[in-house]
Amino acid sequence: MFKKVFKYAGVLALAVTLTACGSGKTDGDKKAEDGLKTVDKLSVGFVPSRDPEEIVSATDPLKDLMKEELKKEGYDVKNIDITVGTNFEAVGESLSAGTLDVGFIPGGTYVLYDDGAEVILTATRAGLSIDSDDAKEWNDNKPTAPTDKQANSYRALMIAGPSAKGQELAKKVNAGEKLTWDEINSASWSVMSSSSPAGYIYPSLWLKENYDKNLSELKNIVQSDSYGSAFARLAAGQVDVVLAYADARRDFEEAWTKEYNREKGVWDETNVIGVTPAIYNDTISVSKSSKVMDDDLKKALQKAFINIGNSEKGKEVIAIYSHEGYQEATSADYDNERKAQKLIQEAQ
Repeated sequence: MFKKVFKYAGVLALAVTLTACGSGKTDGDKKAEDGLKTVDKLSVGFVPSRDPEEIVSATDPLKDLMKEELKKEGYDVKNIDITVGTNFEAVGESLSAGTLDVGFIPGGTYVLYDDGAEVILTATRAGLSIDSDDAKEWNDNKPTAPTDKQANSYRALMIAGPSAKGQELAKKVNAGEKLTWDEINSASWSVMSSSSPAGYIYPSLWLKENYDKNLSELKNIVQSDSYGSAFARLAAGQVDVVLAYADARRDFEEAWTKEYNREKGVWDETNVIGVTPAIYNDTISVSKSSKVMDDDLKKALQKAFINIGNSEKGKEVIAIYSHEGYQEATSADYDNERKAQKLIQEAQ
């Protein structure tokens, strides 16, 4: 039931016709003269956790990198199509439908669509200089900086902005006081789609654990289609609090002044008012309904993306998602995410 709730029409924006080798004929495993297996097209979908145009531009070099690495693994891929979903669910639904072959999706999206998607890799990223359950500690030690240590999990933060209400909440937290439900409920909150771990699921769990409430009970909620639009609203004072991944302010530090026209920096004007437990990193998942996907291609994709993540050119591309590399993953790695989803379902 829960999975069905969030699967909706956004899939249309990602619908891409897949063509196996031989344009639908039964020769998908046909060998080219050089001994490579030929795949006419692989379609890759990204979730809109950054500005979609920025993602498309940044990931364009991934096409050639994938072709090069997959050729080393025995596959000659003629075309790679990259798209960005209108929302997180659109990518998950497209994987389930088989209109996408490969998806870069969060763990929360994966477990909602694991009937039609299979995780093959999890991202690693640089750890942060702060990893605490205490919101005040994040504020006392800002700005947050990356470390050399690789991490396979991250935190979600509730970040208060420069509005009068946002500053009011931050002042109390920085004084070492716990916010009341009435104070939290008096603020306007920007949330992401319901399958976003950092932008919805884990913050809702935080509310449940601390106030016995869930996100849907907040009276002032604005759903943002990307973290970029969420931070733009925060900067403009249209919302008081955004829900985001822990290093989001690093990603929007420049935009805060240049695009959102704030005189002071994001670290001066924002403060953390809540911290979630650790969240397992994003996935690279493949479609169970893809016409071209089989066990050999899955293994080839695993090796290809690991090699891409280990190369300098590859690191430049995947940096758009703060990914620094990949490691093999299994469905069981996301069992805690499933528990989180179940708690959210029960809280509805």
